[in-house]
Amino acid sequence: MSTIKLAIIYYSVTGTNYQMAQWAEEGAKEAGAEVRILKTPELADEEAIQANPIWRAHVAATVEIPEVSYQDLEWADAIIFSIPSRFGGMPGPVKQFLDSTGSLWFNGKLVNKVVSAMTSAQNAHGGQEQTILSLYTSMYHWGAIVAAPGYSSPVTFEAGGNPYGTSVTVQGGKMVEDVKVAVEYQAKRTVNVAQWVKLGQAQA
Repeated sequence: MSTIKLAIIYYSVTGTNYQMAQWAEEGAKEAGAEVRILKTPELADEEAIQANPIWRAHVAATVEIPEVSYQDLEWADAIIFSIPSRFGGMPGPVKQFLDSTGSLWFNGKLVNKVVSAMTSAQNAHGGQEQTILSLYTSMYHWGAIVAAPGYSSPVTFEAGGNPYGTSVTVQGGKMVEDVKVAVEYQAKRTVNVAQWVKLGQAQA
């Protein structure tokens, strides 16, 4: 079987979703994937970032992480998004990037990408499920294939039971639930589904 190319695209202010992206990378590599971790372009001004010590420190720590490009989307067989919830929806930078992919969509470059998503919020009912579903709505327009974890493994229940994608509650800068194993499982599942799709396309 050929190697699956996986883009892990994240947006993070405090580092939570970057950590989840790193765990996803570990799981995906165990499944044999070639992985790129990429961040969405930041829309906030420098003054806002510098005024928040945690945000400032995270930006400095991840300065070497490349920003996602349209070429990355074309390159990838599969994509995992790791994004925080913002009022029950996607953060502005993520939405802006997705909204700018119209040319790729129009030319059929995003069809059959295998996609999965993870998220975080400050409380257990902070819009995690809705955030993932709102992102999946864009993926359906792409013609992508959503590979949610569902209840295909007990690790989903152990991490809080979100079938749409791993989600975590963050309070005081710390993750409440232990989601590392669930994130790694979701990444492996995404890679496996992408492998099945790629094999099926080759045989069609």
